[in-house]
Amino acid sequence: MSAVAIDPYATAAPSGRFLYGLNPLAKLAAPLPAMLVLVFVRDLATPLAFIVLAYAVLLAGARLTARLGLLLVVALPLGAAVIGLGMALWTDASRVDTSVTILQIGGWSLYGGALAVGLATGLRFVAIIALALIAGLTSTGPDLVRAAVQQLRVPYRIGYTALAAFRFVPRFGHELEVIRQAHRVRGAHGGRGPFAALARWWGYIVPLLAGAIRHAERVALAMDARAFGAHPDRTERHLVPWRVRDTVFVAAFWVVSAGILIAFFPWTL
Repeated sequence: MSAVAIDPYATAAPSGRFLYGLNPLAKLAAPLPAMLVLVFVRDLATPLAFIVLAYAVLLAGARLTARLGLLLVVALPLGAAVIGLGMALWTDASRVDTSVTILQIGGWSLYGGALAVGLATGLRFVAIIALALIAGLTSTGPDLVRAAVQQLRVPYRIGYTALAAFRFVPRFGHELEVIRQAHRVRGAHGGRGPFAALARWWGYIVPLLAGAIRHAERVALAMDARAFGAHPDRTERHLVPWRVRDTVFVAAFWVVSAGILIAFFPWTL
């Protein structure tokens, strides 16, 4: 029986946080039906219930950090309020003018029906984002690619090529910081103001492009040295298996989602 290799670059799952031990595809498949259904609902209770569900799963299964706290407590509620108010202002007043008037300025009126429509839209957006965060905050790009290659049979030429391209972004950030430090040491493009900032950014372009070309050449040589694309499949060093707990999580999430939809039933027969 072959042992499963451990990825030395993978972050250790926090103790007691079950989301990090699940297959990334399970965390995508579980909320996906609810996210699709939320596009078509129009009431307030259904997206609010899914927001509560997503928050409960994240608080129970994800690492509690200041970033997550700000996202859940500040960013998402603020986003719902801003989107809701904006949609309320854009709602056709002639379709809701029979509802109660919330605010009136001159000949313009903000009706309760328009506000309800706007808040429902804002809550739908936030509910979809909150459900997407279940996978987004607890999965890594490499594990998602490995799971797609191993379980969904995505050709590894596509998966790992996309992963290599995705990893260019943090590499560019690192090289940009190195170039900035080198310019500071040499005292190049000093000063303040928009023209000095423009001169500094213009000085970053050429060395950044040169570094990007060098990195692309190294990646291409490394892929050629490993016979990338020479065979229909490859041996995986790090396995991301689909376990029983993944099936249980997906099934439980679907059952709870179906229960929410049956309880509120946001459609009219």
